[in-house]
Amino acid sequence: MATKTIQMQADPRAQLGSRANAKLREAGFIPGVVYGHKEAVVPVKLPKKSLSQHLAHGAHVFDLSVDGKSETVLVKEVQYDHLGIEVLHVDFARVSLNEKVTVTVPLELKGDPKGEAEGGVMQQLVADLEVECVVTDIPEAIRHNVSDMGLDSVLHLKDIKLPDGVVALQDEDLVLATLSKIEEEVAEGSADAAEPEVIGKVAEDAAAEEK
Repeated sequence: MATKTIQMQADPRAQLGSRANAKLREAGFIPGVVYGHKEAVVPVKLPKKSLSQHLAHGAHVFDLSVDGKSETVLVKEVQYDHLGIEVLHVDFARVSLNEKVTVTVPLELKGDPKGEAEGGVMQQLVADLEVECVVTDIPEAIRHNVSDMGLDSVLHLKDIKLPDGVVALQDEDLVLATLSKIEEEVAEGSADAAEPEVIGKVAEDAAAEEK
C-alpha cells in the first residue's frame, strides 16, 4: 500500500532564526521550509500536534496549502531534539507526482520463524531500507514474512520481494536479519573460582603425604 498524500495547511512565517523558532514551538507550531523546482524558498509553520502525528506514522508526501497555493512536497529532512522525540524543524522539497524520488521506509518482518521452535532467536539488523520510486508509489513500509526461516538462516536484501515500481538502493547482499541459537555460556568467573579449589586440594594432599 502506497503512502497517501497528507493534506495540511502551512502558513508563511516572517520571523526567522532560532529565537523566533523557539517561540513558534512554544505556541504549538513547527517551523519548516519549502524549496525546490527552481522556485523560491518559502519559510513556513505547521500545526505541531498533527504534523508530529503524521511523521510518526511514516508520512512522506504532503499537499501543503500555502497562501492559497497548493504545493506537493516530500519530507526531505526532519530535525529532532537531543532525545529524538520532539520535532524541531522540517524541510520539504517540491515534487511532481510522476517524479522518481529516494526515500527511507521501515522494514517490517512478519510471522513466527519456524526456527524459533528449535531454540533459535530472530535478530533484525536493519530497521529501514533506502528505495527509489515514483512519488505516488512510496510504500508505507516494506513487509516480509519470515515464517519459513529455519535455524541458522540469514535474510538478505535480495530475498525481499519489493512492491512494483520500487527499487532498493542498498547492496543486495546486505544482511537484514539472522536466526540462530544463542548458546548458554558458562560464566568464566565460576570456572575460574573452581580451579583454585582443586589446586588447593592437591596442595593439601601433598602436604599430608610429606608429614
